Amino acid sequence: MRTKYGLIGYPLEHSFSKDFFNRKFALENTDAEYLNFQIENIRELGNVLRENPSLGGLNVTLPYKTQVIARLDDLDKDARVIGAVNVIKFVRGHFGRRKLKGYNSDIIGFKQSIAPLLSESHRNALILGTGGASKAVFHGLKQLGVNPVFVSRTEKEFCLAYRDLTPRIMEQYTVIVNTTPVGMYPDVGQSPDIPYDLLTSGHLLYDLLYNPDETAFLREGRKRDCTLKNGLEMLILQAYESWRIWNM
Repeated sequence: MRTKYGLIGYPLEHSFSKDFFNRKFALENTDAEYLNFQIENIRELGNVLRENPSLGGLNVTLPYKTQVIARLDDLDKDARVIGAVNVIKFVRGHFGRRKLKGYNSDIIGFKQSIAPLLSESHRNALILGTGGASKAVFHGLKQLGVNPVFVSRTEKEFCLAYRDLTPRIMEQYTVIVNTTPVGMYPDVGQSPDIPYDLLTSGHLLYDLLYNPDETAFLREGRKRDCTLKNGLEMLILQAYESWRIWNM
C-alpha cells in the first residue's frame, strides 16, 4: 500500500508542502503521496487518521500548531519547550498501537535560514504575532544569542503592544520577524502596523510568509535599505527536517 503523508490546517489553498513533497517523491521514485487535509476543527484529526490507515506522517499548520498537542501521545523535547508542533510522527507502540509524537521542525528551518544574516548589531528582536510559529522563532532566536520580545495586537502579559514601538524601541530592536498572516495572498496590500518610518539600513526584516515573494512588510523595508528575508528557505529546510523525522 502506498504510504501517505499530509498536512492538516485551515485554510490550505496557499500551501507549499503538497507540491514540494510530491515533486520530491516523483524525482526520487518514492512510492508515496502527500495530501492536504483541510479541517475546520482540530477534532476532525481523528477522522483523518481513521480514514487514512497508511499515513506515514503529518505536518501541521495554522491554526492547529498548539491545539494539536492535546491530541498527541508524546512530544519531542524541542516541541515541549516551544509549545507548538508542526510535525507528527507515527510510532508503533505496544500491541501495534499507533502512537502520535509531536516535533517542531520550524525552529530548525528558521535558525538555519536567519543565522547567516545576523551581525553583531542584531542583539534584540521583535516578533510580530504570538501564534504557534512565533514560539519556534522565539526559541530559535534565543539559541542564536538574540533577545526576542513578542508584539501583540491585544494586551498580553510579557508582550509589547504595537503602540509601544517607540523610536527608542525601534532603535534597539533591529531584527523584526513577522509571524502573522498579515500580507499573505490574496490580501497582499496589508502589512503589520509598525512604524516603518523608523526603520534603517541596520534593520533585518524577516517575514515567515512566502506568498507573495515580497510582502508589503518587506517592501517597506526595501525602501529603507533594510536586510530582507522571506520564509521560503525556512519552509524548504523545515520540510526536509520533517522527512528526516518521519524516517529516523
